[in-house]
Amino acid sequence: MSKKNSINPLIILGALAGAVTIASVGAKKIKNNSKTFEISITYGENEDKQVYFVGGGLASLAGAAYLIRDCNFKGENIHIIEEMKVLGGSNDGAGNEEYGFVCRGGRMLNEETYENFWELFSSIPSLELPGKSVTEEILNFDHLHPTHAQARLIDKYGFIQDVTTMGFNNSDRIALGKLMITPEESLDDMTIEEWFENTPHFFETNFWYMWQTTFAFQKWSSLFEFKRYMERMIFEFSRIETLEGVTRTAYNQYESVILPLRAYLDEFGVDFSINSNVTDLDFKQGEGIIVTAIHIENDNGKEIIKLNPGDVCIMTNGCMTDCATLGDMYTPAEYKPENPISGELWRKVADKKDGLGNPEPFFGHPEKTNWESFTVTCKGNKLLKLIEKYSSNIPGSGALMTFKDSSWLMSIVVAAQPHFKNQPMDTTIFWGYGLYTDKIGDYVKKPMRNCTGEEILIELLHHLHMEDELEEIIETVVNVIPCMMPYIDSQFQPRKMADRPKVVPKGSTNFAMISQFVEISEDMVFTEEYSVRAARTAIYTLFNVKNKKVRPVTPYKKHPKVLKDALKTAYR
Repeated sequence: MSKKNSINPLIILGALAGAVTIASVGAKKIKNNSKTFEISITYGENEDKQVYFVGGGLASLAGAAYLIRDCNFKGENIHIIEEMKVLGGSNDGAGNEEYGFVCRGGRMLNEETYENFWELFSSIPSLELPGKSVTEEILNFDHLHPTHAQARLIDKYGFIQDVTTMGFNNSDRIALGKLMITPEESLDDMTIEEWFENTPHFFETNFWYMWQTTFAFQKWSSLFEFKRYMERMIFEFSRIETLEGVTRTAYNQYESVILPLRAYLDEFGVDFSINSNVTDLDFKQGEGIIVTAIHIENDNGKEIIKLNPGDVCIMTNGCMTDCATLGDMYTPAEYKPENPISGELWRKVADKKDGLGNPEPFFGHPEKTNWESFTVTCKGNKLLKLIEKYSSNIPGSGALMTFKDSSWLMSIVVAAQPHFKNQPMDTTIFWGYGLYTDKIGDYVKKPMRNCTGEEILIELLHHLHMEDELEEIIETVVNVIPCMMPYIDSQFQPRKMADRPKVVPKGSTNFAMISQFVEISEDMVFTEEYSVRAARTAIYTLFNVKNKKVRPVTPYKKHPKVLKDALKTAYR
């Protein structure tokens, strides 16, 4: 990529609009090529109610789908208000062959623990497969493209590590076992590092390197969240070295998850107000939590939406990709953590009513919550073929490759190709990330956050020990787009149990919060399931849905075979 072709990557992040139709009383038919999904609608008591979603991420879109499917809502009475010009929240993917593609990150779905996600998307038609749902599309693709990482950890000499052993000593095992039986109520504000302070060897084990980079934990992350992951994903403990439990989508999550959900909502005429920023909420004075007005700013100026009796406001009370910035081949992504929009709104709201949580632990420490991703777009497959030969994994089969001695703690993900619907056959992409953006690189002697896309690629190629072919490889590169995300790990911050609000706070009659920053007993944050579960909980609670239930967390931690396999793994 020549400098004359360098462009601000924000230009390629555009909204994809679909046709809008208005739902009608009776039977609604949703066409999916050769198959028609038919839904019976009787509006009844919800006919005149309005629901306003603050934020256009997966949780809000899922909430809108539940209103239509399970609460007989008119699409035109559902309003999704989003500050960005594109829906999807942190589920994104965009670009083209000329300027390169970009994924700020990727979502490792999971077949066993996504109870509500799979149920919802079983009723959302696939845009790709005639007569199939999105759930069928994703699981069919995943079963045909199994994951079995063969180069999970790589040392500074370029040697692929033997990760069949977790590397624990007895002190590590005792500390880990003790954590599993310790009640959450005694873990307020504790970090993972504090729990393992008497056995620092834990942070040198294969297990820690693999678990940390699979889920993006830090030593200073919340012990709450680490414990929940261990319990919720305990079956994954025994296969963490191969990541066989990772469920992949056919394309990036924007195209595989968000677009079909948006198309479904478009069929019913859901109202999308993009590029509109909610700046405040008004509450009724006195006891209880009742939203009376929503303050909005957009290109037309300021607006106030007054809520009538029966109307509902559902707010995304935090976004982990707030303040994200993009760079390109010759430009670093700026580190600009100031004024996270969703965190600021949450702070205003929490100051007005008790029980709405505390955003400070999550949005007040960007030096501890940031990391940086990068997406590499190449003409041809020279680099991907070299990585395939090195790792023995074809694209899409290897999940993560982590350079454990990298000062940035760098990892890469080579997805099945193409990863974008508009990606030409002669174009290949992969993405990666570094968890320590303030550290000086091992080969490029700069902090990662100060590096251009080209410099990040050079650092990676040295860790792959491909420096002899560096110039030939760079000749094939269209662009490397870095993305700095100051709050991407914010949901893992140490906290008190009360810092995250309930989905429907005590005393609320028309207000709920849905995000990675609400409290859902037993479930783990940083997942698609958490967003969908929060949305389903909000809708079913506020609208008193009786004929369906939110699917509970599957208790794998109590399953004898799973426990036996985990115990065997701990002693490998």
